[in-house]
Amino acid sequence: MSTAAAPTVSEPSVTVRLPALDALRAIGAVAVVGHHVGFQTAVTMNTTWGGWLARLDVGVAIFFVLSGFLLFRPWALSAATGRARPRAKRYLWRRALRILPAYWLAVAVCLIVLPQNGKASVGDWVRHLTFTQIYQPGQLRAGLSQTWSLATEVVFYLILPLVAVLALGRSWRPVRTVVIISGSALLTAGWLVLMGLGHLDAALHTMWFPSYAAWFGTGMALAAAHVALRTGTAPAAFRVLDDLASAPVTCWAAAVGLMAIATTPVAGPRDLAEPTAAEFGVKLALYLVVAALILIPVAFGGPSRAKDVFGSSQARWLGAVSYGLFLWHPMVIELIYLVDDRPLFTGGLLSTFALTMAFGLVYAAVSYYGVERPLHVLGSQGRRRSTGPGKASGAPAADVPAPAATSPTVAAGTPVTTVGG
Repeated sequence: MSTAAAPTVSEPSVTVRLPALDALRAIGAVAVVGHHVGFQTAVTMNTTWGGWLARLDVGVAIFFVLSGFLLFRPWALSAATGRARPRAKRYLWRRALRILPAYWLAVAVCLIVLPQNGKASVGDWVRHLTFTQIYQPGQLRAGLSQTWSLATEVVFYLILPLVAVLALGRSWRPVRTVVIISGSALLTAGWLVLMGLGHLDAALHTMWFPSYAAWFGTGMALAAAHVALRTGTAPAAFRVLDDLASAPVTCWAAAVGLMAIATTPVAGPRDLAEPTAAEFGVKLALYLVVAALILIPVAFGGPSRAKDVFGSSQARWLGAVSYGLFLWHPMVIELIYLVDDRPLFTGGLLSTFALTMAFGLVYAAVSYYGVERPLHVLGSQGRRRSTGPGKASGAPAADVPAPAATSPTVAAGTPVTTVGG
């Protein structure tokens, strides 16, 4: 008897996008805004329930896991369906079009407009434009402190084609692929050990890629399992993911319960104090499971009411502009405090959050319609020209996600010493 699970979706539908996942970017982005506003207004540190705001940096885990899922999925699909693998050059070009122009614009505006950056050096410009601002302490400038996570994710973008080839091998064997990808957890564990032994700086090296390799790897493993289930090549054990997806409320209630644990000191301090390696590790683990529990009901299983809500036009629009919200909301917070002449750690939580969301979405919409969407169309047209009319591109259709970057930093140039947000 075969141990493979029968496909739960007809094969032709395997290669289509998963539109409900777009909304997860919006959830991550709004969580990050709440995290930063909570810190800026000091509610995070001065209220008994402020721990929930402090742990809204879980948004970065949602983005990183989602990024691993969406970006690895085309490689897994190609292996499972026998189609040509995505071309690394094409993939990197599309990533560059998606990320760089809007990011470079935000960097230029923040370094020029914000008074705190009036003495920005050539080195500041070079570091921020090249995503190298996280490799020395104290290099994140005002309005750009959130870009640490984008710099971290760029490392994942660059190594993904090589990791995909190594994980997939010459033939489609999903269990082997998941096992190989699970090695990412060993990388993160080893990094934590070095941190615990004092060989790494908890204020600096918590921003580097190895700290979050397990998050990206989890997304990749879920992508491999998803493809295997949809093509009928999965072992029966993978069916648990579809079973979990059939109970979304249970998954999300469990995620809330884990978040409650994360609000306690076991996951580290709420303020800018450095966590111990153990606290940082606990937070990484809790956030990983939370992000997976949020993603599984939206990605796996059959049609559901939850997927209809997440796939609505409003939710997908918020997901589409979430990259712009990530890029611009710290600058909006800085401007609110400058215009209102507010000292740091003052101001109302709800009013500041509302203003940040309102103006952040305005900036995000301008970024999306003025920069991001036109360049995405340009990239799509280039793909059609390269394949020619009536020809298949060889690579399976794949999701084209917004980047999974959000920020754990809150004060200009000072990253939160735990996981990002």
